[in-house]
Amino acid sequence: MWQFWLIIAGLCIIIESITVGFFVFWFAIGALISLVVSLFIDNFLIQAIVFVISSSLLIVFTKPLVKKFLKSPHVKPTNVYSIIGKEGIVLEAIDSIHSTGQVKVQGELWSAISDEYIEKDAKIKVISINGVKLKVEKIKAPTNVKTEV
Repeated sequence: MWQFWLIIAGLCIIIESITVGFFVFWFAIGALISLVVSLFIDNFLIQAIVFVISSSLLIVFTKPLVKKFLKSPHVKPTNVYSIIGKEGIVLEAIDSIHSTGQVKVQGELWSAISDEYIEKDAKIKVISINGVKLKVEKIKAPTNVKTEV
């Protein structure tokens, strides 16, 4: 029966190499433990129970430990999208033809693009974020139209 457990372990390692979850690996180790047990005990039921128990224990006790050591650096999400809809001021004229433009929004400097030319010191509103540039539009001055009664 040791050949059976060797094949199971090999298949688990192949499946693990295809996936990225680092989960099937523990079943490969459980199969190797069952392989060792099969050298001493001929009862397949006992070997299968050893496989299930050892794989389960490995998953429960060692997976969190390995996950801690193999943890990839996690990029924390930012609140950069919270500036969409906010107002700012143009520090350098925004000219899409010459690819120039810089704005200040909530105390931060950003490169900016727009569908129209926007002069320096104009007030803008952030429409969206394209990579590291803000897409902005000029805030139109409110028209003070008085109606006579």
